[in-house]
Amino acid sequence: MTALDLFLTNQFSEALSYLKPRTKESMYHSLTYATILEMQAMMTFDPQDILLAGNMMKEAQMLCQRHRRKSSVTDSFSSLVNRPTLGQFTEEEIHAEVCYAECLLQRAALTFLQDENMVSFIKGGIKVRNSYQTYKELDSLVQSSQYCKGENHPHFEGGVKLGVGAFNLTLSMLPTRILRLLEFVGFSGNKDYGLLQLEEGASGHSFRSVLCVMLLLCYHTFLTFVL
Repeated sequence: MTALDLFLTNQFSEALSYLKPRTKESMYHSLTYATILEMQAMMTFDPQDILLAGNMMKEAQMLCQRHRRKSSVTDSFSSLVNRPTLGQFTEEEIHAEVCYAECLLQRAALTFLQDENMVSFIKGGIKVRNSYQTYKELDSLVQSSQYCKGENHPHFEGGVKLGVGAFNLTLSMLPTRILRLLEFVGFSGNKDYGLLQLEEGASGHSFRSVLCVMLLLCYHTFLTFVL
């Protein structure tokens, strides 16, 4: 939270310096560090900033991948029949899943920002779909009757609400023709559900609460007047 406070008070360098020592070992430090770099890249559009943010986000994703649950062949077959349950994950693994989904989504945004060719568009689209599917599965886990909150689950729930809310809200604002095409490949968007998730995330006590607030602020003060 200290790094986030520094970032929100325009102390970008101090926030990065605070996070950097643990970016090789902590998923959240690595993800937050990469997110700040990505925000800077999106504000400057400098190719070097975009490249640096992309490399750091890739490292964060690799770190999350190392902490994700390892699936055996048997698990892969059983997942085709039954949805995974929360009991199959350790608390570290469940946090790794939501961080991994966030990394995928942010890497996709950087891919679209970096190159505008068809190959980059396809690569970015695949990352977006994988991220969407992960958030969808995590949301199902949170809504299940077997869900049992752990010590740090407010941060996990905040991440799920941010991702699910952002996806649902964004998809619901797309033109009908595009939305129908996306629904054909597995996407769906519900504006009311998206807003509800973001509002719940904003009122929670996770470090992603501020991001939920920023998305809601952007929607109510800008997007509702433009779209």
